Amino acid sequence: MAFAYRYAERKDTALILQFIKELADYEKMLHEVVADEKILEEWLFDKQKAEVIFALEEGKEVGFALFFHNFSTFLGRSGIYLEDLYVRPEWRGKGYGKGLLKKLAAIAVERGCGRLEWWCLDWNRPSIDFYLSLGAEPMSDWTVYRIAGEALQQIAR
Repeated sequence: MAFAYRYAERKDTALILQFIKELADYEKMLHEVVADEKILEEWLFDKQKAEVIFALEEGKEVGFALFFHNFSTFLGRSGIYLEDLYVRPEWRGKGYGKGLLKKLAAIAVERGCGRLEWWCLDWNRPSIDFYLSLGAEPMSDWTVYRIAGEALQQIAR
């Protein structure tokens, strides 16, 4: 089966937000979504801080990947960080997730990037097994740290 993809455009902002909310609901984190169309349009299309690719089935968007460039000082070049990958439940098991990852890997290679990386929730065993089957390696020696909200505001002062 040949897969089709397309980059998101400004007119897709509402659809991007819909996919984000569907993913957040799946991850039991919908209450944490504060993004709205205005914010997404500004950061994705005006400031161009991230990109979105849709997986298509007969022209209909069935999955998406939101990604941006990061930088590895050790490699001395950019990488691609995959923030979100989501395929709607009725389209799972048909290769769209793998197809999106393959597309991102191709973009990384085409752009001369050194790696493709992402985080995965510890409880999400289906996704973990899927990533391992593709040859992804968990980074068990690393712990993710985050400063956000009031703590971010306070440290910035």
